[in-house]
Amino acid sequence: MELTAKDKIKIILDRRNMTLTQLANATGQSRQNMSNKMSRNNFTEQDLQQIAAALNCTFNATFKMNDTGEEL
Repeated sequence: MELTAKDKIKIILDRRNMTLTQLANATGQSRQNMSNKMSRNNFTEQDLQQIAAALNCTFNATFKMNDTGEEL
């Protein structure tokens, strides 16, 4: 089973001993807004970049063309 973005964020929050409220504050969002995004698992690429920065992580989003192996 593949982990969703929400699952990965929860794991990292736990490992960083951070709460969702702290993450929301670190990304300049309300806790309610962050909670809504988590419950819907609905994040933009920009959201994920901000979350990664707040969690001291690197976020990489790429597309890999299966026929050529080219990554964009």
